[in-house]
Amino acid sequence: MPNSHSFYRRLRFLLWSGAAVFALAIAGLVVLRDPSAPIEVAYSGEADIRSDFELIDHTGRAVTQADYAGRWQLVFFGFTNCPDVCPTTLAYMATALDLLGEDADRIAPLFITVDPERDTPEVMADYVANFHPDLVGLTGSNDQATAAAHAFKVYHEQLPDAEAADGYRMAHAGHIYLMRPDGRFEAVFLEGDQPPEDLAREIEMRLEAEGRS
Repeated sequence: MPNSHSFYRRLRFLLWSGAAVFALAIAGLVVLRDPSAPIEVAYSGEADIRSDFELIDHTGRAVTQADYAGRWQLVFFGFTNCPDVCPTTLAYMATALDLLGEDADRIAPLFITVDPERDTPEVMADYVANFHPDLVGLTGSNDQATAAAHAFKVYHEQLPDAEAADGYRMAHAGHIYLMRPDGRFEAVFLEGDQPPEDLAREIEMRLEAEGRS
């Protein structure tokens, strides 16, 4: 497999060449570590984060967290006009799913928009098709998207920007949430903190532990 860092550099260039990278305001959970220390994933099963939503998937079907019951959920919040973090994070998730092989069937990879005004089901369908055949794009009304973000404790905010499409841009946190089959929080990851091989390994460990229980 190509070097992960080289892979994502090429992806950024191919998909988003010339796009300006805007600063993301990060709130909530933050993974902090000494760069010289071994990678450690911060997680807590007691965190007040839960999978709880009423949304529309990219096929136009109304769904809730119950539609993914029994599967682990890998959840990322973003938007389709995002110039850098969203496409690289979704590509990262897709690589981890490929590395899981058949075990990926036990994972529901969900991309929930924080920009439902622009991210219609049709827009989401075209977008998620670029990353992985199993990736599910979820949208809905502003109230539904806000409620979903609140359940996951995800920061997002619409900011005026005359140079951006439609006169605004979205600031949002860049975390990937791993949720248990019962919808409870298990772990949080950031794309830049570990290669996809490590993410796949973290997920695999939990799948194996579930199989032994």
